[in-house]
Amino acid sequence: QVHLVESGGGLVQAGGTLRLSCAGSGRMFSIFDLSWYRQAPGKERELVARVGRDDTTIYADSVKGRFTISRDNAKNMLYLQMNSLKSEDTGVYQCNAVAYGSGMYWGQGTQVTVSS
Repeated sequence: QVHLVESGGGLVQAGGTLRLSCAGSGRMFSIFDLSWYRQAPGKERELVARVGRDDTTIYADSVKGRFTISRDNAKNMLYLQMNSLKSEDTGVYQCNAVAYGSGMYWGQGTQVTVSS
């Protein structure tokens, strides 16, 4: 079992920055692929960024060059550095951990609101 707790969301003006954090407890973080997802009002949840167990990363086209995902396995932490924020980045951001044979886990989410 893994418990994930996000923090760092808030209200920011367009062009601003936020850093989201996701603290994990329970299982060793190192075995999981870790991701950030977001859901905007009236839209489906979408993948924002993922960092694999081998530290390979993928990003949604809409955030490439602006967002950076990183992990610290020693601290059981996942981060999302968000720069040059746009109003379309507004949504609830959730962290996700998945590992074959160990299940999939979600945090409760943190709200990010970007005002234009």
